[in-house]
Parts: sequence; C-alpha cells; structure tokens
Amino acid sequence: MLKKYHWRNYSFKLFLTVMILCGLGTVYIYAAKPEYINKQLLGMVMAFFIITIVSLIDYNLILKYIWVIYAINVVMLIGVKLFGLNVNGATRWFSIKGFGTLQPSEFSKIIMILFAAYFLDKHKDSLNEWKTIGKFAILCLFPVSLILIETDLSTSIDICMILAAIYFVAGLSWKRIILILSVALAIGGVFIADATRENPIIPDYMVNRILSFIDPAEHHDAGAYQQTNSVMAIGSGQLKGKGLFSDSLATVKDAKLVSEQQTDFIFSIVGEMTGFIGCMIVIALLVLIVLQCIGIARKAKDMQGILIATGVSALFAFQSFMNIGVATQLLPNTGLPLPFVSYGLSSLVGSSIGIGLVINIGLQRRKY
Repeated sequence: MLKKYHWRNYSFKLFLTVMILCGLGTVYIYAAKPEYINKQLLGMVMAFFIITIVSLIDYNLILKYIWVIYAINVVMLIGVKLFGLNVNGATRWFSIKGFGTLQPSEFSKIIMILFAAYFLDKHKDSLNEWKTIGKFAILCLFPVSLILIETDLSTSIDICMILAAIYFVAGLSWKRIILILSVALAIGGVFIADATRENPIIPDYMVNRILSFIDPAEHHDAGAYQQTNSVMAIGSGQLKGKGLFSDSLATVKDAKLVSEQQTDFIFSIVGEMTGFIGCMIVIALLVLIVLQCIGIARKAKDMQGILIATGVSALFAFQSFMNIGVATQLLPNTGLPLPFVSYGLSSLVGSSIGIGLVINIGLQRRKY
C-alpha cells in the first residue's frame, strides 16, 4: 500500500504547522490551568502518532466501511445519552476510568465529513434533485439530532455548516442554495422571536444564550458575564500581553472571572497573556492550516478526496471563527474548542484524524 504513494507529496509543512499550534496550545493551557499540562502533553504526543498513522492509510479503504462507521457513530451518540456523564445539565461525555472523559460528538464531525464525501460522490449525477437532497438531509439529521438532544447546540450547528460547505463544493446549484439559506434564516428568526416571548418553547439554555447576546447588560447572569470578561481580558493584553507566567500584574485569569478558561475561552488567555501579537500568531497558524487543506483539496485525485479535504478545512475554519467570535463577543456564547489550542483530548484526537486524512489525500494527489 505504501509503494503507490509519492512521498515528495507528503505535506510536512501542514504536519509542522499543526504541531507548532499544538505546542502553543499546550503553553496557553499551562498558563490557564497548570494541573492539565500532563494530559495535554499526552494529547500532543497522541496527535503526532495519530496524524502519522492515519496519513498512511488510504482514505478510499476507509470509505469502503463508511456504513459501518456511520452505524458506530449513531450507537456512540445514543450510548452517551443513555449512559454518559452529565455535567451542568449536558450529557456529552463517557467517563473512562484512568483516562478521563470521551466526547463522541468530536469524532462525529470527522465521521460525518467522511459520510458526506461518500454519499455525494455516489449521487454526483443527481445532486440537485430534491430526492437526493432529502435523503442526504435525513441521513445527516439523525446523528445531528442525537447531538442536539445532548444539549450541544453549538456542535450541531458546526456540523450542519460543514456539511453545507461540502454539498456546495460537490455541485449544489445556486437556486437550491438560496432556497435552503432562506429556510435556514427563517428558522433562525423563529428561534430568536420565540426566545423573546414570555413563555418560549425552545429550551432554557438556548433562550439564555440568545438573550444574553442580544442584551448582555439585562441578562448578565445568564452567561453574558463570560463573554464580557473575556473581552476585558483580551483588551487588557494590549499589543504584547502581560506575559505568560508573570505575577507582577493583576489578570482576569488570576481573578477567575472566566470559568473553564482552558477550553472554550482559551483565546482570552491568548489575548491577555501574549496580546495582539499572540492573537495574530494563533490566527495566522489556523489560517495556514485551512489554506493548506484547501490547497490539497484542489489537487485531490478524485471527488471523494476533494470533499473530505474540503470538509476538514471547513471544520477548522468554522470552528475557529465561532470560538474566537464567542471569546470576542461577536457571536452568542457557544461551547466549541479552538482547534489544536483548547484543552480536550477528544477534540485533539478528532482534529488529528482529520489532518491525517488530508495528508493522505495529498499523498495521492493527481499527476500533471
């Protein structure tokens, strides 16, 4: 299997960019919560080996078992709802003794990218028929709905955006796109209108996040304080930051004004500790990863490779935008990690699998 690869096409630059970002993430996590450093270092080592191993496995071979993988994904999502660990009203994790927690929805992102690439390639001649669109929507809606009932709205939205990007690249017509976007915007408007009613139908956690974004001052206790303090932390870092391990200045981190700062709000640590320069370095590395994934997608040997690499690049682009948007109060408060920077082994492993797949696609790129 290895002989058919053109090793000069191995994207060491992408591999190196990811490992540099992982290293920076480990430093920021240590600055936020030193007690998590050992697990994150383990995660960084795991990321190195996972990318290496997955990058040598033919993605076409993986796609031969996509229905089995899809079924495993559904079973995991059902299992976590029935037997998972409940934290603050959300049931998203399996508790594994001696390891910590495992979050199936992080792996579901990669699985749904693979499934979408397989399905759309098999139906490439009927992509714009409503029958194909409907079948695809139903097959994707099932696992996404399971994630939604975990009370994980942000991951559900993230996966939907990724799948939409894949379908667009596959060849969905503009007429269909405009119609689907119109429906999506209408549904979003209904959600917002319902949240502002006296007795809303949607769950309380959705109401709180919508209202705290629309009017942070009025709904400060509903969660807006997290974002307000995050913006204060980022702004206080100014150009160069206060220093990663400096004890000479008062920090938002030391005052614990942003809870779980090592995960969803890691960008507030980046801004406060290393300032505007640190923020730009992290964003530049994320942009480089996305652009390199897109570059590999453009040279992929087949449609399945194009769509997988597109999905992985969309994953990192959307998730980075949403995480940073939340930390800077440009978007409603959601719980998405910053790829390769936030603490969390499930996210790191899932993202590493995605990078490994993209590198393998690059290894098999078409010849000119």
